[in-house]
Amino acid sequence: MSRQFLVNKRDAKIMGVCAGIADYMGWDASLVRIAFVVAALFGVGSPILIYLLIGFIAPSLR
Repeated sequence: MSRQFLVNKRDAKIMGVCAGIADYMGWDASLVRIAFVVAALFGVGSPILIYLLIGFIAPSLR
C-alpha cells in the first residue's frame, strides 16, 4: 500500500500544508509548524512560496 501526501484541511491552521506533512511523516503538526516558521524567518529555500505551491497543487483531505 503506497502512501499519498494530502493537505489536511480538517486540522489546518491556514491551508493545511503543515498538518498534511505531519500526517505523511508521522510527526506532530506543531513541530512542523514551528520548523516552517523558523525556515521562513531565516529564508531557507523560500518556504512561503513552497507552502503556497503545495497548498494549491496537492489534493486535500477534508
